[in-house]
Amino acid sequence: MKSKSIFWLLITVLLTPAPFARGQQSGKLFRIGFLDNGTASDSAILWDQCRQELNKLGWIEGKNLAIEHRFADGKYESLPELVADLVRLKVDLIAVSETTPALAAKSATTTIPIVFTNAGDPVAAGLVATLARPGGNITGLASLSTQLNTKRLEVLKDAVPKLSRVGLLTPAGRGPGSGLQLKELRPAALALKLKLEEIETQFDANGVENAFKTAKQKQVDAIMTTVNRNFLVERKRIANLAVRYRLPAIYFQKEFADDGGLMSYGADYNDLFRNAAHYIDKILKGAKPADLPVQQATKFEFVINLKAAKQIGLTIPIKLLERANNVIK
Repeated sequence: MKSKSIFWLLITVLLTPAPFARGQQSGKLFRIGFLDNGTASDSAILWDQCRQELNKLGWIEGKNLAIEHRFADGKYESLPELVADLVRLKVDLIAVSETTPALAAKSATTTIPIVFTNAGDPVAAGLVATLARPGGNITGLASLSTQLNTKRLEVLKDAVPKLSRVGLLTPAGRGPGSGLQLKELRPAALALKLKLEEIETQFDANGVENAFKTAKQKQVDAIMTTVNRNFLVERKRIANLAVRYRLPAIYFQKEFADDGGLMSYGADYNDLFRNAAHYIDKILKGAKPADLPVQQATKFEFVINLKAAKQIGLTIPIKLLERANNVIK
């Protein structure tokens, strides 16, 4: 009798749907928000990576998932209202692109779970207490963009013979996140015996070109930018100006090199957005953000555009070419 009781108990347990399964069967539609400080067109590929990974995990838009998209189009001052709108909609989760929208979301809610896809340094920015124990209602992935700025300077020095002066384009008014990057870059430049010329850049009709004119006036040997979504939006214009002014440059995302920039070194953002889907999946299934450690980027991309090198008369050293993940000819 005892063995029969155990048998039927096991059968009952096995046949009882898990809480999440019951939610799916009952047709519950989970609503999440995608909050991005860039434009819809420039962010589409990355968010598609997240969406496709969610599909693989069983989340289908219109069936058990609805996604609310909010884009700031580079206007950081609009982020608080955009996230407030998502809070009013009572979304089940907010996924954000990077540090600045993550800070806006964190300020707007302490209850709705937040997942950031590529915060540069989430601890230094005040997003989480520690990587291992985020605490609160927020977690996600770190792109290490601040730390990688030092690596970009090193690559630039390896690529440009007798490099001594580097023009660093920063957003006018410094912009969110620039302070942390400058704190890392200034001592790194000194260690590499490089003079860093900080050039504030306006993102209007003439602002980017004016920054290049200033760079030429300061007689820089090369340029780089801080990690900022507005620079990504302007990448084609920046790449063209770098060629026109014959200035070697290194950027933080491969899209710059794809669009004519000389070199890029940074985290694999497609991989980060795909991994963000797994955080979303776990949280919608009941996990708490505070219990999910922040994951640092593990995949990096170093791209060299030889066409751009030829246009400015620069010969890339063989040893540097051998280190590249991708060489565009």
